[in-house]
Amino acid sequence: MKQFLSELKRTHSCGALSLQDKGKSVVLFGWVSIRRDHGGLVFIDVRDREGITQIVLDPKKSLDLKKVASEVRGEYVVAVEGVVSSRPDGMVNKKIPTGEIEVLASRFEILNRSETPPFVISKPQDVSEETRLKYRYIDLRRPALQKNIMVRHKVNHIIRNYFNAKGFLEIETPILTKSTPEGARDYLVPSRIHPGKFFALPQSPQILKQISMIAGFDKYYQVVRCFRDEDLRADRQPEFTQIDVEMSFIVPDDLFPIIEGMFVDIYKEILGINLKTPFPRLEHGESMRRFGNDKPDTRFGLELSEITDLVKGCEFKVFADATKAGIVRGLVVPGKYSLSRKELDDLAVFVKTYGAKGLAWVKIAPDGWQSPIAKFFDLKLQNKINERMRAGESDTLLFVADRFDIANDALGNLRNHLARKLNLIPDNLWNFVWVTHFPLFHYDYNEQRYVPAHHPFSSPLPEDRDKLKKDPGAVRGLTYDLALNGSELGSGSIRIHDQELQSEVFSLLKISKDEAKNKFGFLLEALSYGAPPHGGIALGIDRICMFLCGATSIRDVIAFPKTQKAVDLMSDAPSEVSQDQLSDLRIRIIPVKG
Repeated sequence: MKQFLSELKRTHSCGALSLQDKGKSVVLFGWVSIRRDHGGLVFIDVRDREGITQIVLDPKKSLDLKKVASEVRGEYVVAVEGVVSSRPDGMVNKKIPTGEIEVLASRFEILNRSETPPFVISKPQDVSEETRLKYRYIDLRRPALQKNIMVRHKVNHIIRNYFNAKGFLEIETPILTKSTPEGARDYLVPSRIHPGKFFALPQSPQILKQISMIAGFDKYYQVVRCFRDEDLRADRQPEFTQIDVEMSFIVPDDLFPIIEGMFVDIYKEILGINLKTPFPRLEHGESMRRFGNDKPDTRFGLELSEITDLVKGCEFKVFADATKAGIVRGLVVPGKYSLSRKELDDLAVFVKTYGAKGLAWVKIAPDGWQSPIAKFFDLKLQNKINERMRAGESDTLLFVADRFDIANDALGNLRNHLARKLNLIPDNLWNFVWVTHFPLFHYDYNEQRYVPAHHPFSSPLPEDRDKLKKDPGAVRGLTYDLALNGSELGSGSIRIHDQELQSEVFSLLKISKDEAKNKFGFLLEALSYGAPPHGGIALGIDRICMFLCGATSIRDVIAFPKTQKAVDLMSDAPSEVSQDQLSDLRIRIIPVKG
């Protein structure tokens, strides 16, 4: 092996050769993907990150080639020297870039052997995700995953080039910082030097990027790692990467074109797609009315309608009662998509998973409604509801009557579920949309208090500031999210730059002066030393790459992800540590009963 590496150097990657290289002497290195013994010649596909090249071994040429041809197996690391030749007629493989050529080996050496892999790399569908994550170093040899990781590399490169050209400074913020819980749990890091005290891993660089503006850096960006100790799902990880942006002396209209331009560059360079700008904008209230959520998928219809005013005092008690403290809303399934009674019952079960008490349905017949609830509505009211919802004969109406947040959550998710079930979503559409003017606060029924909808540093709309004390739930913020095809890509706001207003917001959130000083004292102090108006946004790179790669989980665009239980199966982390380490940190483990 050492002799081969010292004598010969790689001339090409395994995805670089073509008919133009015919007759060239080449040296390749890689892994054995497939070995095929045809009784005389042995064909070996050698793979590296750039592609696959077919190697032809003729055991009759030398004893060395005969020996290696019989020994080599899948995932062996090999070195090849040979001459590029065109494939015989009928043997061209148009599925790969190198499919018109093969390399006739004059020298072939095994650099390292491999145990039989725990699964066939070319057939990931035949193995569980847990097994693939345990043997991630094998899983990452799959061309599809390697392509994803290379796309991610290119995205980071495009982002940095873009912001550098716009005059932004990449400023690194610390990983070990102060615990300032902002919604999710912090990951805590005990300090050995200061027993009993803890650092926290940052949920985001929020406060520090604001301080960068106070310090006068004007334009900041960072490709940054963030950490949140929260329940996971397909598009969430305990550690994630975001592109973090902050600017001084701006309003949202200054920020939006900057971010749109970044996506234009990304989509042009990665997918060859020319995105249309500016992206559409929706106020939060309109998004909730039409789509039931704040990250609308605008690629299809099924928009929601509200009939609360029409059914107030109606004979159907479920609807009438809901109008007293909630809403009655629904959507129309076009008649060409006929839903069976079983399918309707299944949809009722579906909405209950989002807290709804049930789902009422109506099918419109020529002579009126057909439904278990039809008897409670006279023909005049039926027609009013049909007109409000723009429904016609043979259409199906689906209703939820509940608290505002529950009804919207249930119907918003039902809308997306039906779009997938009925195949209403067109392919190859990239519908970006800005959602603006979120409520600054929402009421937490469990904690019986208002909590920030984004975070406590977002500024209210100037015209809503006088509502802070009188009606906090009606205060809209200078806040905005960017959504793509029904998923949130990023979130941002214009920040509070006035210490007095920041203290007022903390008070409204029932954060005492002592608590505010303990958690955010350094920010409040910094605000008193001439803070400029400023704002920014953070966008999830994991999720952006998931869309670009056509993946269904961010785990497929992260080299070494955690499971949904926040476990690294490959390294077996988290794991126990030695008693000496715990003693150094003055930590004692207390067993949890049960």
